[in-house]
Amino acid sequence: MSAAVPGGTPTTGDLLYSDIEDDLRASVRALVDKQAPWDAVLARTDTDQPVDTDLWKRLTQEIGVAGLPVPEERGGAGASWREVAVVAEELGRAVAPVPFLGTAIATALLSGTGEDELLAAVAAGERTAALAVGATRGAGRPVPVTVERQGAGDLLQGTVTAVIDAVTADVLLVPVSEGLAIVEADGDGVTRTTAESLDMTRRLTDVTVDGAPARIVTGPGVDGAVDRALRIGAAILASEQLGLAERCLADTVAYLRERHQFGRQLASYQALKHRLADLWVAITQARATARYSARCAADDSPDLPIAAAVAAAHCSEVALLAAEEGLQLHGGIGFTWEHPAHLFLKRARADALLLGSADHHRSVLADLCALPS
Repeated sequence: MSAAVPGGTPTTGDLLYSDIEDDLRASVRALVDKQAPWDAVLARTDTDQPVDTDLWKRLTQEIGVAGLPVPEERGGAGASWREVAVVAEELGRAVAPVPFLGTAIATALLSGTGEDELLAAVAAGERTAALAVGATRGAGRPVPVTVERQGAGDLLQGTVTAVIDAVTADVLLVPVSEGLAIVEADGDGVTRTTAESLDMTRRLTDVTVDGAPARIVTGPGVDGAVDRALRIGAAILASEQLGLAERCLADTVAYLRERHQFGRQLASYQALKHRLADLWVAITQARATARYSARCAADDSPDLPIAAAVAAAHCSEVALLAAEEGLQLHGGIGFTWEHPAHLFLKRARADALLLGSADHHRSVLADLCALPS
């Protein structure tokens, strides 16, 4: 619940980073900077191995990022979604090609279904899971069911297009009419096809099941668990976009300080200062919305639907603005393949559509606040 002041007015609570979160950030940044610098990330986009499985293994086993939001008694680290958001910031900063977002969404879903054995395996990094819904599907609207049972048995048939982080998933969590189906991704009857994706550091996957065996999870709350998982996913994605925007601003400021034109440091031109100042203000606002949505997820606050919609709508546009400004202010070198600016721009552009566009979240927000559409 949101903290309250006398008179019942809700407050945002403490949005500052704790010492533990700062230490976690330092550990993740040190590992990612060492193992996945931008030139290594760029080189990987030209291969048929889009996911850095070695980096993911080290993140999960050495730092335990997959188990952060899972209670200790259920096999996790006993932290919260706030810490998950900090990791997302760092991975967004590096456009790291790891299945962190998909794992976070799957973890949020499994946490509400009682699937403790699978949840513990995902938290330990022993298995990876992905929610099989379209990448652009956002919370607040019904998820279309495109996979159904064959007859009365537990064999599935259907297709889900553009699934996030399914390319290396061990388990697929597939919404069906009766509840949620758990499918082995490498099992019989499952075909995964890499879809065309603008962001080559996070490739989407079309999943087709044709007679695939599944275990159906039913019971109260399963339908609501999918929507809650998508809301938490939107909050974590907002933090990823925040990290990306901060990296773009930092890199651009550093470049303008070292680059000279007409005998003057580019950073000394007032027009460029104004653009950077406006971007800094927008990123500061994005940080507030992202941090609050992560806090609401951590506290299981009833404010989460509104907070996630606000963060998703705002942070996606700020990340895209930061990437565009970074590319333009780097001048000609920013448009070259040998510079990382295009990696950030493609990630920002793709992220702006993941889990619902800004317009989608504004529409959801209008419904939540009972505003006329």
